Amino acid sequence: MTKPSLPELLHAAVAAVGGTERPGQVTMAEAVAEAIDDGSHLLVQAGTGTGKSLGYLVPALAHGERVIVATATLALQRQLVERDLPRTVDALHPLLRRRPDFAMLKGRSNYLCLHRLHEGMPQDEEDGLFDQFEAAAPTSKLGQDLLRLRDWADETETGDRDGLTPGVSDRAWAQVSVSSRECLGASKCAYGAECFAEMARERAKLAEVVVTNHALLAIDAIEGAPVLPQHEVLIVDEAHELVSRVTGVATGELTPGQVNRAVRRAAKLVNEKAADQLQTAAEGFERVMELALPGRLEEIPEDLGYALMALRDAARTVITAIGSTRDKSVQDEDAVRKQALASVETVHDVAERVVNGSEWDVVWYERHDRFGASLCVAPMSVSGLLREKLFADRSVVLTSATLKLGGDFNGVGASLGLGPEGAEGDDLPPWKGVDVGSPFDYRKQGILYVAKHLARPARDGERTDMLDELTELIQSAGGRTLGLFSSMRAAQLAAEELRSRIPEFPILLQGEETLGELIKNFAADPRTCLFGTLSLWQGVDVPGPSCQLVVMDKIPFPRPDDPLMSARQKAVEEAGGNGFMAVAATHAALLMAQGAGRLVRASGDRGVVAILDQRLATARYGGYLKASLPDFWYTTDRNQVRRSLAAIDAAAKQTEGAEQTEAAKQTEGAE
Repeated sequence: MTKPSLPELLHAAVAAVGGTERPGQVTMAEAVAEAIDDGSHLLVQAGTGTGKSLGYLVPALAHGERVIVATATLALQRQLVERDLPRTVDALHPLLRRRPDFAMLKGRSNYLCLHRLHEGMPQDEEDGLFDQFEAAAPTSKLGQDLLRLRDWADETETGDRDGLTPGVSDRAWAQVSVSSRECLGASKCAYGAECFAEMARERAKLAEVVVTNHALLAIDAIEGAPVLPQHEVLIVDEAHELVSRVTGVATGELTPGQVNRAVRRAAKLVNEKAADQLQTAAEGFERVMELALPGRLEEIPEDLGYALMALRDAARTVITAIGSTRDKSVQDEDAVRKQALASVETVHDVAERVVNGSEWDVVWYERHDRFGASLCVAPMSVSGLLREKLFADRSVVLTSATLKLGGDFNGVGASLGLGPEGAEGDDLPPWKGVDVGSPFDYRKQGILYVAKHLARPARDGERTDMLDELTELIQSAGGRTLGLFSSMRAAQLAAEELRSRIPEFPILLQGEETLGELIKNFAADPRTCLFGTLSLWQGVDVPGPSCQLVVMDKIPFPRPDDPLMSARQKAVEEAGGNGFMAVAATHAALLMAQGAGRLVRASGDRGVVAILDQRLATARYGGYLKASLPDFWYTTDRNQVRRSLAAIDAAAKQTEGAEQTEAAKQTEGAE
């Protein structure tokens, strides 16, 4: 039997998921197949609606070697495992003459821990463990969540938190799960043979396709000990998120509360001298943290340095003491010891990292009204780490709707540790970028409007003219507005002001309900507006008439006092580059591209992306930012935009009216 061609396989898969084959999807599949065959690396920009998951799954399954697919969001992981992969595997089985297995793999804390569930969890204030089910009042929200978890444990086959519907609070889940550091290990745990996390790992070892997340991919790269099974192909979807997710995994944090918790957990397991040493060091650290001022610490203040050295040395002493003493009077001593060790090791590792003061790390102090003071340390850049760990010994495909910034892939490539496209060198992995376009006609479906007449926005200043403009735009659009703001304060002020100005249009505000409820309510009522900040720039998928105006209050540059971004910008400048363009403008371009992508989600969508910041039209970097956005029809004419919005609103109302009439007829007929 002849080997089926890629077009045959793709056609079968697209038919199986009920989709439509797109030219961009075919181009993408061919490029992915070529990269896998020759072991090279590929960056693919595939616009919304391209069907990019099949564009990489089909050539990966056809190749027949193990592939890891890493995504940033739970929604895409679910789509792959619950819809795309089952249907694709069924469709390709007759052609490939084999049925590839697939599996989901997450970090250990995502799985129910049977030891915690049955034996209880270590309590900071006492010896041994306590029964969380007895401790929580059955009528409380926590108690109800825990009882649901106990019942669910008897039903679930995977123990995966995301399989529990509806979900439970983080507080409840924390009492029935463990981190990798707290885990006893399958060989030492009484429930090792039934462990959900271990079973997930075993399934992943046998699967041809393993779906995971960026965080686990980062842990696999950073910690040296392999978490993911050996694989020949890595596909990173939602790749625009990868650098920030890897940075998050590589960031350490130290707070007085965290240190005091480590002291309590270790106190009953070590000798009095070691416990007192750690207690004294914790008190010294807490005193210093009360005096510190927020911001980047280019040099560690002397008193903080001494406090951290004392903390590091005391933690090291306690780690040694925990390992050399045993106390059989402690109930389930191994679990208590493991949790204490995990807490103290984290304190030791972060304190030592800050004290060592690598030139590649950025250290800063911040204070939150709710969480108090914290000391953070993060890598200046993860590009070197990614170049060394990600692109060695396997073919890597990275894809997203937003990888081509300012007209090319080089900005994103540099953040991933890649040289300019086409550059050659011993330490530069070869790669190429492919933009397969979008099935949407952006110039006919959308308008990019820049409010050039508005005053240049000042940092944290009141913008009455911007609020006037926003009010008029919403009125012209008949609601239907997604407001993307550069800060939560700006979103709150705008919501408060516009609720009084235009009460006929309901305004939802991020934080007042869960994100899922907000998006559901926004989609349900076309007159409604939704205002918010960062997660809305990337997390809203509302095709149709409910979202016909996307507004950005200003270009989302990072704050000048952002410790990590400012440090990265300074490092680029010291190396002779343009720090603003490499860091701040790239950050803004990526967010704006994601934000503008909220407008056109289906072939029938029409609308306006309005940028209420004149700098997009007047500043030198404006062209770079515009080149990163979809190719909408561009204007600065406010009157023309209002007329266009009113026409789009009128057409949507006409369609809605016709649909309501048809529904009424069907109801009458049924009666």
